[in-house]
Amino acid sequence: MTHSTDNKSQKDIVSIASTSAKTLAAAVTAAGLVETLQGNGPFTVFAPTDAAFSAIQSDVNTLLKPENKAKLVNILTYHVVPGKAMAADLKDGQELTTVQGGKLKVSIKDKKVMINGAHVISADVHASNGVVHVIDKVILPKA
Repeated sequence: MTHSTDNKSQKDIVSIASTSAKTLAAAVTAAGLVETLQGNGPFTVFAPTDAAFSAIQSDVNTLLKPENKAKLVNILTYHVVPGKAMAADLKDGQELTTVQGGKLKVSIKDKKVMINGAHVISADVHASNGVVHVIDKVILPKA
């Protein structure tokens, strides 16, 4: 893997996902959201790990089909919140409104942060256009 020697600020959200959450990056591409998530933002993205996607692999395979693009967009935008919410900004019981329109519930217990039941396993990954928090589950909007 080659790294750019150009140190122009930081990588954007999509670049970060491409190296650390390949399934998410592939899903973002299939959903046509690359340009959006490379935009100015700022965005807060709750990014499921590749292992989180593997846990629902058959669903992922179905969602990546072109005919399911709208459903994929719905799920992915449920992981994105407008603005830049750093871990220190999150409060127990807080609700975050997603780009999709649904709400994510923040719960904090014993300094462990959860978003709709998914554990934040790596917080505050800075991006040039926001912040990424890595989570251990794919969170699904209520139908």
